[in-house]
This record gives sequence, structure tokens and C-alpha cells, in this order.
Amino acid sequence: MLDSKYQKFHDEIVKKIERERIFTDKLHTLAYGTDASFYRLIPKIVIKTDNAKEVQDIIELSNSMNLSITFRAAGTSLSGQAISDSILIITSRKFSDFKISPDASFISLQPALTGAQVNGLLARYSKKIGPDPASINAAMIGGIAANNASGMCCGISQNSYKTLKSMKLIFADGAKLDTGCNESKEAFRKSHGEFLKSLKSFSDDTKNNEELKAKIERKFKIKNTCGYSLNALIDFSDEFEILEHLIIGSEGTLAFIEEITYYTVEDLKDKASSLIYFKDMNEACSAVTKLKLAKDANKITVDAVELMDRAGLKSIENDPAMPAFIKDFDENITALLIETRAISDKQLDIQTAQIEELLKEFSVVRDIYFTKDVAEYTLYWKIRKGLFPAVGAVRVTGTTVIIEDVAYPIECLAEATLELQELFKKHGYSEALIFGHALEGNFHFVFTQDFSDPKEIKRYDDLMNEVVHSVAVKYQGSLKAEHGTGRNMAAFIEIEWGYDAYIMMKKIKSLFDPKGLLNPGVIINDDAQAHLKNLKTLPATNEIVDKCIECGFCEPTCPSNELTLTPRQRIVINREISRLESIGNKKEAKEYKDLYQYDGIETCATCSLCSTACPVKIDTGSLTKHLRAEQISNTGKSIANFVANNFSATLKGVRFGLHSANFIHKVLGTPSMETMTKTFRDFSNSIPKWSVTMPIGTNIDLNFEQKVSDKKVVYFPSCLNRSMGLNAVSKEEKQLFETTVELLLKAGYQILFPENLSNLCCGMPFSSKGFNEAAHTKSSQLEQALLKVSNSGEYPVLCDTSPCTKKMMESFTKKINIYEPIEFALEFLTKDLEFTAIDEAITIHTTCSSRKMGLEDKFKTLATLCSTNVIIPADVKCCGFAGDRGFNFPELNKSALRHLKEQTAGAKMAFSTSKTCEIGLSEESGLDYNSIFYLINKVTKTKTL
Repeated sequence: MLDSKYQKFHDEIVKKIERERIFTDKLHTLAYGTDASFYRLIPKIVIKTDNAKEVQDIIELSNSMNLSITFRAAGTSLSGQAISDSILIITSRKFSDFKISPDASFISLQPALTGAQVNGLLARYSKKIGPDPASINAAMIGGIAANNASGMCCGISQNSYKTLKSMKLIFADGAKLDTGCNESKEAFRKSHGEFLKSLKSFSDDTKNNEELKAKIERKFKIKNTCGYSLNALIDFSDEFEILEHLIIGSEGTLAFIEEITYYTVEDLKDKASSLIYFKDMNEACSAVTKLKLAKDANKITVDAVELMDRAGLKSIENDPAMPAFIKDFDENITALLIETRAISDKQLDIQTAQIEELLKEFSVVRDIYFTKDVAEYTLYWKIRKGLFPAVGAVRVTGTTVIIEDVAYPIECLAEATLELQELFKKHGYSEALIFGHALEGNFHFVFTQDFSDPKEIKRYDDLMNEVVHSVAVKYQGSLKAEHGTGRNMAAFIEIEWGYDAYIMMKKIKSLFDPKGLLNPGVIINDDAQAHLKNLKTLPATNEIVDKCIECGFCEPTCPSNELTLTPRQRIVINREISRLESIGNKKEAKEYKDLYQYDGIETCATCSLCSTACPVKIDTGSLTKHLRAEQISNTGKSIANFVANNFSATLKGVRFGLHSANFIHKVLGTPSMETMTKTFRDFSNSIPKWSVTMPIGTNIDLNFEQKVSDKKVVYFPSCLNRSMGLNAVSKEEKQLFETTVELLLKAGYQILFPENLSNLCCGMPFSSKGFNEAAHTKSSQLEQALLKVSNSGEYPVLCDTSPCTKKMMESFTKKINIYEPIEFALEFLTKDLEFTAIDEAITIHTTCSSRKMGLEDKFKTLATLCSTNVIIPADVKCCGFAGDRGFNFPELNKSALRHLKEQTAGAKMAFSTSKTCEIGLSEESGLDYNSIFYLINKVTKTKTL
């Protein structure tokens, strides 16, 4: 229950914002209130906002009632700046409008676009935004700007502060300002004249304080996100430029960023990277210093230098992408991952040669080698970006992973880093490792911490106090280089900056937020123990997900990320249930389980795309399958086993149902059919949703003429395509089975079919629901049948459905060469058939299974063989249909494909490799999605010898 003041706020805000986007229950406040940091506060109220007007309404209401608010985008923040114990405002993924200038020199962005999405929008112009944090695939623009996030290559020259053009802001009193609009600025000057006058006086006072001015200039020559961006006070004279640059890095404590306009930067395509191994840390840091000085003197071009110490290398040495010899390195070896970019391949060769020449004097344990191979250097950088979560994955279950973020002046880099290593040893953090953006003197150090033991917390505090004095006092560095102050370093700002600077920061906070209601406790916090309070534990729940550190990298890939919960949030709730059960609080645990059923279990697509984004491959879909299996009764298992053992009859029942639905549709017409089935579903959602894209029942006929040939292929039509045909409005004339047979015969194959085909299934319909025994039964039957017909794996096996193919690959124990449509077409049909690309615009959808099999790029290649105009929707991953889940939970499909129609505009034909996916895709796009085999059959003919 909410206390009276929050209840009053709630009762007022529901008049302006849909009740469905306002959360006060324990499940959603905990799930939505969790970020990537090692702190936890649980908000009283969480509100998902869709637009700036809603944010303004919340700010005005909370201001009138003296209630604090916190703004949050993706929640990849690492220092505790995206959590609240009051009102948490989340910018929903609908906050995603953008506008690119005609020459692409700048781009205006709402806060919920991820950095990767933005760079995708700019790619066609060979442009990108400056900031490039390791979390760019998940981090949203609002957080990137509010934290002044930088990253691997942008340094301090291309961060948000340096590439800012203008902003749209909402202030603590509800006032709005567009710094790119003269009319808006004039209106603000009239309404907030005293505010601007005070801001100007802050700037003048700082410029006149020679000692403070000199300190600011010196400290912002390196990365620094500790405290407010005081450099704005000395870099600019115009009040509005001062204001907007103060907002950068202010972590939601000064205003809400409604929109930001960035100047874009060139995205040079010619790149080369080298992973270089030095004999020790001192040698590597000395090399970095020389590289930095040479770059500053324009003697070399180097875009990024990432350091990884031996402990960091050890955490990733078992990754298949890493060279095997790393395992043989001694404990002192330190690596630098160096990248240089150029305007041409010829210039790239010159630049790599210059770097190699400069590094000749240093002791390396392997020859220096720069690679231009995109796949090779992309793997290196992917591993580097995933280093922090990867380290978290090897921690002891139940402990927390800590990542700190410091920067040193480049001239003392080696000395300071060696001292940092000694501090780890002194305090017993033997597992600690160091990595980071060495070219900017910016290092992250990572270690694991037990927050359940007061002695361990004391050890952590002792370490941090020594680190603070070493970094900020002795070496005059930054306690936070790019992760933001948050709660983590708020207690130490005065130690780093001194009295005068800290007082100025307090003045800034008071000017923008007189009542202290915007994200209190972040940046400005007088509690010297703030960094030790509200610490988050990560209790064990299930070994499938126990290694998760709640970084949030998984969230953009999840089809339910806007509808219910994300993989990270599902793990958060499961951990809380396990914690409650471990202390005997089964009543509250049961309450969470009941709340979790729909959000966590029913609307999880179990597509496992989360594992492809997770640096340590955590598969929350597998957790959901495990939980579903636990819920199955013995009766349910018996029914599943009966279905599995009478599968042919089951498919007949499916065909009968589809035929019946189609007959009724013909009689009633589409509008009446939709109304009737909607009425039935309003009564019970166990009744499948009907739509015009629902397939008609079909059967297959194995009796067709073919010649005996040395080229043999085993064709396994999935049970889906043996029972589900085209929909009633499809323009195609032949069923998929007929089309596939025609295509294979055209290519000169003799087609073989497994015995007892009508009773065969890969087992996926059972395993996705947790019926593991029945799934194993069907999978084993199919394996034996395919092994026999393929002559013990001699002939290739083609399955016409990608998800089924992947299930077979995962389940089979014998060596059988199994192909789904994409890979079969590229490996075999391109040799046997002549492709003539059509000019009609097509669109393709790569299924989750195909993505996990690494076929996304191959599908694009295949599509371009068939059409000169291929449209691939940028923001569509999993379709959310999830086998048959789309029939009973169509809202999951609808949410997952919310961008599909707009992003496939102009396409005339649409293709994929899974019947159920095609049902949902057709429903949400208005296009008729069919198997890619239809298109291949259309654009090919037999090669003439």
C-alpha cells in the first residue's frame, strides 16, 4: 500500500497517464527499478512515459507535492544514478523520434533510441555519433548524454559535451526550453531572467578565480565525469551554451533531456586492429604514453588503444575467438588492442606501418600483426566490450561484481597503474583486473565483492578510500572518467575537486533544482557513507542465470521488452523469489510467483536471442522453459506423451481445425469472423486468436514422379508445413511442400523421405512448453529415421523450417548433415541453379533460430541473389510469435513487431523460413510472408552446361 502522499500523487497522475503504464505493485517496482549498478532502491511508483508532455505533467505534479523523481532510459548506468526510492520515470521505447539534417552533419534524437540504433540510421551517410560506450547496443541516448558517456574511440574530443549542438529540456518547475530555437530562448529569458543572471555570475566568478579556472582546465584535459561539467562555466559566455553543457553529465539532477541534437562525426570504413602482447604492465603503459604523445603531435593516427591486463586476458582466454597461446602467458603479460582508421586502404597501410615503427623499442612477446579482416577485428572488439560482464560471470555465485572507472594524466600512467595493482594486493583483491581506454589514461578495474558480510564491506571501504587518495590527490586524476558520479563517488567529489569547486557545484544544483527533487543523492550527497548504503546483492536462483550481473545488454533483443519484462528483469524477480524462499518467507515468494506468471512466463518468447547479446551467453529463455517444466502436472505430462505417441492423429486434428475455421470464415466473411473470435477470446484467452493470415489446413502427397539421380537429398517437411498451408488471402498457388519439391527437382536432386513421416516431429512443440520427456521421444524417433534414410549421414538432410532445424542440431547425437533453407540454398542450389535477380522490392525476416545459427548475413546474401532491392527492418529481431504462443498471447507478437509495418514500407513480397513466424509477420505488416523457397523458385532456372 502507498502512503498518503504517494497515493494522492497516484490518484492525480492516473488522470493524465494510462493506468496500465503506472506501476505500484512489488513485482514491477522491483523489476523496473533495477539498473546495472551495485546499488538497489525500490521506487514507490514507476511510470513509463511515452512523450514529453507526460514527463512535464509528472514533474509539475511532483514539484507541487514535494516528491522526488528520477529519470531513467536503459538503466545500463553503473554508478547508481538510475534508481529511486520515490518516483521513477522511465522513457518508454516510444520516445524514439529522430531527424537527420539534409547533409547529415547533425541529428536530433529523443532519449529512448539506443546508440546502436542511431549509428544504424547514420550508416548510409558514413556518419555516426561521437560517444561510443561499450554498452552502445543497449545504452539509450538519454543516458549517454546525461552521463557524458564516452567509450573506446571518442576520447574527450568527440564525447557528448564536445559534439552537442542543442537540447530540448524540461526543468524542475516544469518550464521547457529549446536551446536551438531563438523564440524559445527569448521566452525563457523573460520567464527565467534571474536564473540566467545567476548562471552568468557563476561563469564570471569561475573565470575570475584563477586557481579554480586553472584546475578546471587541467582536470578536463583528461576524461572526467566526477561532479558537474564545470568546464561549461569557462568554455562559454552565452548563458544558453553554459546551461546546455552543464546538463551533459548531470545525470538527471538538473533537468530532463527531451531531445538532444548532436553534431555527427565521420565513420571511416577502412580500419585495422592489432592485439599486441607486452611483457608487463609497465612496458604496456609506457607504450601507451608514447602513442598518446605521438598522436597529439600529429605524428601517427591511432583511434583507440585498449589495455587488458593478464587477469583480464585470463577471463576471456577460453573464448573460441581468442588465440590458444594466451593460456601459456605468464602473470605479467599485458595486452593492448590498437585500432587505426583511414580514408583509404593505402593510407591505412601507411598508418599501421607508422604505429609498428613507433612500437619497435618495446618488449613484446608475439610479433605485432595488424588485421584488416572485418570478422577478425570485430571479434576482438566484441570480446573487449564484453569484458566487464564476462568477468562478472566467473565470480563466486552470490557475490557482486564491482567496476570502477578512473583516469590518470598520461605522463604518470605507468606509475599510477602499478600503484593501483599494489593496492589490490594490499587489500586482498587477488582476482582484480584492469582494462580500459588506455590512450585517454582511462582504466576500469573490476573485482568481486561480498556485500552480505560487514567485514567484507569494511575491506571494500578501506580499498576505495586508498584508491580515492591515490587517484584524485596523489596523481590528480579523475575518480570517474566516463561512468558518471552517481551514488558511487558522490561522497568523494570534494576530495577530488576541492572546496571552491564543490561549493560551485552545490550552487548549480540549487539554482536548477531549488527543492532538491531531481534524482536526490546523486552527484551532490553530503553523506560520507553514501557509497556503502543500499548495496545490491545477487543471490543464487538457478545456475542457468546465476552468472548474470544485471548489465542490461540483453534488453534490446527481447520481444517482450516493451510489453512486460526483459531477460534482466526476469532474472531480478527470480532472484528475489529465491531470496524470500531461502529465509522462509514463502507467502511473499508465492505473491511474486503469482504476479510473475503472465509477465515472466507466459509472455517470454523463449527465443533465447538474449543469449546472443549477452557476453557470457546467459539464456533466460532456457530459464523460462525450466520454470514451465516445473509447473507441469503429471496429468499434463501424460497428455503430452499421448500426443507424442499419436502424433499423426494430432496433425489430422490440426488440419481439421484449420479447415473448419476456414469454412466458417468463408461463410461469415472476415469482419464477422474477427468479431466472433474476439468475443470468444474475451471470454477465455485459451481460445486461439483468429486472423485472416491464419493458414488453411493442408496435406502432402509423396507420390510424384522423379528420376533416380546420384544427387540425393533427404527432405524432412516439418510438421508445421505438413499441416499448415497458405492463408486464405495468399497470392501463391502452391503449398510449400510442392514448391520445395519443384525446386529440388529443378536442381536435379532425387528426393528421399524418412519412413513414417506423418508421425515425425523434431520435438520443439513439446520442449518449448516444458514437456521434456515427450520432446526427447520425438527427437529420438526423428534422428533414427533420418539416420536411416540418409545412409548414416551420407546424404544432406533439408528441413524447410529453421527453428526445427536448430532443434534437430541441438538434440541429435549422431552425425547428420542437416540444413535449413538459407544454408542449403547457398551451399547447394547456387551451384545447381542460375539466379536472375528481380527488381521488385522484397523484405526478409531472419528467425531467432537462424540468428543463433549465425545465418543473418547469409540470409542477406541469399536475398540479394534474388532481388536488387532488399529491405531489412532495422528494429525487428524476434517476431514474438514463439511457435504457437502468438495464437494465445498475440499481444507479444504485436509488441515485438511494432516497428515492422513502417520499416517494410515499399516491399512487395516478404519472406522468412518459419511458418508460424510468417503468420505473425503477415498479420502485423499487411504483407504475405512465405518461405524464401518461393522466391528462389521464381528467380531460378536449371543451369545449362
